[in-house]
Amino acid sequence: METKRPAVRVRDYLPTALILMILGWGGLFFLINNTTPSGGTRWLFFFLGVIALTGSALPGVAFLNRRFPSTPPPTPSVIVRQAVWVGIYIPILLWLRIGRVVNLSLAILLAAGLILIEWLLRLRERSVWKPEQR
Repeated sequence: METKRPAVRVRDYLPTALILMILGWGGLFFLINNTTPSGGTRWLFFFLGVIALTGSALPGVAFLNRRFPSTPPPTPSVIVRQAVWVGIYIPILLWLRIGRVVNLSLAILLAAGLILIEWLLRLRERSVWKPEQR
């Protein structure tokens, strides 16, 4: 009997992750060291933060999807979407920190909400009827 390898390979996502990390972290380094805080640079900070954290999370998300396979197997767009959820989470907490409204319960509720959205999206993908091909 031949065992099937999981469809997800972490190696396939490393170039994309590296590009996103270089653009995000490099941009954040330049932004923090060479600009003054203002409205435009604040939004650029959040944008670059999402890019940097998405690139940093992409190999980990791909590894988790390889380690814990699901039915149907995740497509590359699903893996990137899950990494984007991780990348969006921390900048949202930082944005809420500016107004001093973030606390532990809000952070947990926000994480639970993002996990629920992803679970519902995956549930929808699983429920779509696809006739068998012969």
